[in-house]
Amino acid sequence: MSAGMHLLVVDDDTSVLDLLRRYFTGHGFEVSVAADGAEMRGALARTNVDLVLLDLGLPGEDGFELTRQLRKSWNGALIIVTGRGESIDRVVGLELGADDYVTKPFELRELLARVRSVLRRAAPPAAGGGEARGWTFHFAGLCLDPMARTLRTSGGDSIALTTGEYELLRVFVECPNRVLSRDDLMDRIHGRSSGPFDRAIDVQIARLRRKIESDPANPGLIKSVRGAGYLFSARVSRQAAST
Repeated sequence: MSAGMHLLVVDDDTSVLDLLRRYFTGHGFEVSVAADGAEMRGALARTNVDLVLLDLGLPGEDGFELTRQLRKSWNGALIIVTGRGESIDRVVGLELGADDYVTKPFELRELLARVRSVLRRAAPPAAGGGEARGWTFHFAGLCLDPMARTLRTSGGDSIALTTGEYELLRVFVECPNRVLSRDDLMDRIHGRSSGPFDRAIDVQIARLRRKIESDPANPGLIKSVRGAGYLFSARVSRQAAST
């Protein structure tokens, strides 16, 4: 999962940039660095980047605003790496579309594991890699294609999904009409249970509802089950993926 993957590290601390560039290069990644939002946008315009590691405390531009700008024009993987450890900052970052949130100081091995996990979820499936990958899933006038990692309307219009939103929807269409707890969803998506203050699933569900529900305030597809979790109530049909 490292070979050929391109990371862009955005941080105004040159020691952090040097540390992460050396560490991830040593694990087979191609690494570019940027010290502010302008350099980040320039790097994204010049080269194909698979994942951005974004610090929130950048000079001149608020990191949350940069996250918001990124998600308007770029759907690659995004991990916020920051000294802001407050739970509200984590929630806001995830609401804006980050796929994960890591606080400083961090363990390099943990950051590497988080990067690999997000990239693994973002990668297109290998041919013949599992039953679900040979199907498209149809529900409520929408079509999810795991091979292409796309969500389209019946009219063919594409609905952009972040990595986290896509993974969440994939779990739901594979397990319709089944109550899934937050721990179930975190384990299926992130390979870990949710912590006592971990609202990542709730945040991603709120974002996903805004994209697939006709009335996100009164969801009819992703229903909350009090004290238990969430249930995807749509009728889902599978069709063999076209080749």
